[in-house]
Amino acid sequence: MRLLTGLLAAVLLLAGAASAQAVVRIADDRGGRIGTYVDKYQSLRSSGETVVIDGLCASACTIVLGAVPHHKICVTSRANLGFHAAWDLGSNGRAVTNPEATQMLYTMYPAEIRRWIAKRGGLTRQMIFLRGKQLMSMYRPCYMDAQASASR
Repeated sequence: MRLLTGLLAAVLLLAGAASAQAVVRIADDRGGRIGTYVDKYQSLRSSGETVVIDGLCASACTIVLGAVPHHKICVTSRANLGFHAAWDLGSNGRAVTNPEATQMLYTMYPAEIRRWIAKRGGLTRQMIFLRGKQLMSMYRPCYMDAQASASR
């Protein structure tokens, strides 16, 4: 019985350690509906998983920056964040900026990201991109590039 209890404890410990190391990779996410991303990232936040941004994360995808703790996000050299104003489809089928949703989106971002956006004129219809050294100075680097080439 003691052996069984010890074995069960070891299995539970290993399972906990494995889940603590879980990683979610964002590589080509063009965004979508804000509510969908809020829900998605709420569950990601509570899972404790690390988020690796390794490519495009645009529009509603960028909500990850405010939903997941800063220390749980890392960026590779390929990370590319795209920001713009929120919009809805108007009666004529064209995109119409939604000021309330844009303000809500803006307040979700960490202060450093909001300052960066403000210096570029705020969230507008025009997409602005945060990448390279600027992004690497705001978030810790992750080194999937080296790991991917080493595993080949």
